[in-house]
Amino acid sequence: MRENRGMRFGVLGPVAVWVDGADVPVGGPTVRALLAMLVLEAGRVVTHERLIDGLYGEEPPSGAANALQSQVSRLRRVLRDADPGGHVVVEGLPAGYRILVEAEEVDVHRFERLAMDGRRAAAEGRHGAAGALFEEALGLWRGAALADVAAPFARTRAVRLEEERAAVVEDLAAARLADGDAGAVVPLLRELVDAQPLRERARALLMRALHGDGRQAEALGVFEAGRRSLAEELGADPSPELADAHVAILRGEPERTVRANLPARLTSFVGREDELRRVGKMLADGRLVTLLGPGGAGKTRLAVEAAERADGEVCFVDLAPVGGGEVPKALLGALGLREGRMRPVPGGPPDPVERLVTALDGRRALLVLDNCEHVVAPVAELAHRLLSACPRLRVLATSREALGITGEALLPVPPLEPPPEGVPAGELAAYPAVRLFLDRAEAVRPGFAVADGNAEAVAGICRALDGLPLAVELAAARLRSLPVTEVATRLDDRFRLLSRGDRTAAPRHRTLRAVVEWSWDLLDEAERTLARRLTVFSGGFTLAAASGICGVGDAGELVAGLADKSLVQSDGNRYRMLDTIRAFCAERLAEAGETERFERAHAAFFLELAERADPHLRGSAQLEWLDLLAADHGNLHAALRRCVRADPTSALRLTAALTWYWWLRGRVEGAPLAVELLDAVDDPPEGLEEEYVLCVTSAVAGGVTGERAVAWLDRAEAFLRRIERPLAHPVAIVLWALTAGPGRTDLEIFAKQVGDDPWSRALVRMSDVFIAQANGDVAEMERAGALALRGFRKCGDRWGTANSLDPLAQGAARRGDRGRALALLDEAVALMERLGALEDTADLLYQRGFVRILDGDLDAARAEFERGIDTARRAGTPDKVAGGYHGLAEVARLRGDVAAARRLYETALTGYTSERFIAAAVRGSALVGLGWLAAADGDHDRARALFSEALDMSLDHPIFMYRANAGVGLAGVAVAEGDGERAATLLGASAVLRAVQVAGDTDAARVAAGARGLLGDTAYEAAFGRGAALSREEAHTLLAAG
Repeated sequence: MRENRGMRFGVLGPVAVWVDGADVPVGGPTVRALLAMLVLEAGRVVTHERLIDGLYGEEPPSGAANALQSQVSRLRRVLRDADPGGHVVVEGLPAGYRILVEAEEVDVHRFERLAMDGRRAAAEGRHGAAGALFEEALGLWRGAALADVAAPFARTRAVRLEEERAAVVEDLAAARLADGDAGAVVPLLRELVDAQPLRERARALLMRALHGDGRQAEALGVFEAGRRSLAEELGADPSPELADAHVAILRGEPERTVRANLPARLTSFVGREDELRRVGKMLADGRLVTLLGPGGAGKTRLAVEAAERADGEVCFVDLAPVGGGEVPKALLGALGLREGRMRPVPGGPPDPVERLVTALDGRRALLVLDNCEHVVAPVAELAHRLLSACPRLRVLATSREALGITGEALLPVPPLEPPPEGVPAGELAAYPAVRLFLDRAEAVRPGFAVADGNAEAVAGICRALDGLPLAVELAAARLRSLPVTEVATRLDDRFRLLSRGDRTAAPRHRTLRAVVEWSWDLLDEAERTLARRLTVFSGGFTLAAASGICGVGDAGELVAGLADKSLVQSDGNRYRMLDTIRAFCAERLAEAGETERFERAHAAFFLELAERADPHLRGSAQLEWLDLLAADHGNLHAALRRCVRADPTSALRLTAALTWYWWLRGRVEGAPLAVELLDAVDDPPEGLEEEYVLCVTSAVAGGVTGERAVAWLDRAEAFLRRIERPLAHPVAIVLWALTAGPGRTDLEIFAKQVGDDPWSRALVRMSDVFIAQANGDVAEMERAGALALRGFRKCGDRWGTANSLDPLAQGAARRGDRGRALALLDEAVALMERLGALEDTADLLYQRGFVRILDGDLDAARAEFERGIDTARRAGTPDKVAGGYHGLAEVARLRGDVAAARRLYETALTGYTSERFIAAAVRGSALVGLGWLAAADGDHDRARALFSEALDMSLDHPIFMYRANAGVGLAGVAVAEGDGERAATLLGASAVLRAVQVAGDTDAARVAAGARGLLGDTAYEAAFGRGAALSREEAHTLLAAG
């Protein structure tokens, strides 16, 4: 189904089309009828026969099929005029036609979906939610269905739709009655009964509504009128539903819905829609639900909102100020039951629990017990007693710790989801934490909204506060006196900044510190000790890590206790502290004088983990160890940061152990710490030369350029040349070659540094691939690639396997076997994606794009480049993104879209900021593309200059093919200037550099054909042969002469 940008359709009233909310003329009556038939079956095929019958009835015009086709053409014109992008399509198929729209884009289908959701909510006992859904559904109606359609199909369909509408009106009335709102539904039901007097369900509901509103005489009159209508018109007696309503009225007063002590809503309810639905379902399925979460998570607000939507009586009890022995009395008071007589009675006052049992037995009621964490045991005992004795009673509790009794259903209330980094300003409001911030900010600063200038601050506040609702609300309140950017920068001292809350709130909710202190005070001493020591972790921890670092007895039991009290959150095998709780507990760690000790223990633990993991990243357990390191990425980064500033030797070791992990996952955040470490270390300690080299590769790969990078590379190269033994970190060979370039890579020394293990031997074969690529020897490239592939497959290394598939695909593509090339690249992409190697994945997708170009499939090529760009953006590497824009530029140029091609080539040039040797390939290729555009414009001098600049730039890249591409461009200029002999000679020289003709190279083929046309075959072959007879150095000299 295609994406429909802003177009909606309506049949619940006159037939309508809206684009971005504005009405669009639909056309004549037959076009309107045709559109209605198609959207009523949105996305499904409507047969020719059915369309003809529906539009023309039993007497269709002669040539009905042609008439139908004509109306379809008119409808397509209407839709095309309304939506020039063509996002809504009427598709012709052998069986008939269908309109490609989503059901939600048509009012009738949205109506049906809302009605179904409402009935489901009502069945689960969520009558408030059901009523809201039914009201939304009825709000879609603009009048009589299909009001302006006279076609034969319309009458029956309109009657059916009106019946569905009446049923939803009844459902709405039933939901509102169950929610205790009898008077409000009387007018709605009276209108329906007046229009359809024989509609017995509506009449019964009207009787109940009048009865509930204290209007019993009117209710009995409605029954009598209905009984007469049924007898006179149908000769029937009232239905059981109608008779039951009549009996209920005759029996006396109705049971009224009670909402005791339920706090009034002072602010809007933001987010939590999913949790709200789950609470309703859990209360429908069970009788005790506890909302669990840390202080400030919004448990109370969620409980109040759920109680508002519950049916039957509701009683809210705030237990925060209540001691353990006072819980039953607090509940008695909330129910409005006096504690006892003023005078003593024989046997003493009645037991408050028994009074509660007596008062609640037989009543359909919901007790909301708020803030149970400090009185968990007495609340659990009371809840168990009441639920056992009162079968119609339900309990909804909020607590930072579970009650722990049979039948309890737990619903964790996590913080609201904050936005991740990099979300555009226009998309921030999709995140609940941001919506809450904006809602509360607008209350203190009217007109406040997210814009490009404040988006980073707003998102940063929500992230820093973990989306904790109370903290977010307190931060938003500071906008009364501070700009949002100032609030964001002051969050390092969040407890001081967020120290002014609502004066009417409970003391524990007035400041952020008070919220956390309330939880801290509930811990025993052992739990407090562990809680403060856990703050050395960043991004979560395992029980093994907590045991290995924190120096406590039974860490597992203590962590479980902290989780029970909502101080840490559990996610399977890992735990984490919210940053706000962590900041508070870190203060306690500093007060205890333990910060330095446990930060050292943390760094030692994760150094050992990284060094243990490193060799496994080159074998069959690669994925498992990558995932393990990724799970502890925050801890590894924190450990490295601490080591850089306190222990450079450990920092070098940890950097070396993590470098291959960073490379495989496309992570660059270690680069700034590598830079800081290199600035602090002149020469590495003896025995850590390899680690120093890897530190340099991390810094340079992360974007360090200029004199500082050159100095570090010089020093690292000197250390590397002194090592004449197999390296302890064999990946250093790969990373050095990829980072420093071929000019700094000595193959003789490289041979001494390669070990005899299978991975290192496969790496030697890959070096042979690179040499063959540079020499243009495709046969040797494929031979070496096959050997490397065999070796890496044997090791189980997916990265090496994927990189070995790449040269085999290149060889197949150059020979014209594009199917095999794409199949090989498919496997390589799948391997890299599973590794999470985003940069490598982007490179392979670009390779697929260029293969598609050679195959002439420009649409598929564009899709590959766009997918590669998306992947490169996720990796956060502008250089890789620029490579994708070069590919899109090639597609645009080959399509003849000169303006788009020029813009995309220039984007690729400016986007590639790296000084690494690899940059020469993309920059040079973009210059070649711009050269072809200049040549097409007839600007031969500019074209020659661009091709020559590309040729000069390609000197920095070891693969001669890039120089050959510039040479073909220069030959193209010679053809345009009528110099066929020079063009042919330049083509021959380019062939020397390329070594093999690439099947499907349309630029080279076009230039060759032009030169032949100028010279004739014999002279062309002679001139081409003169160029092809040159050595590589001579060929390059000829091309450089232009």
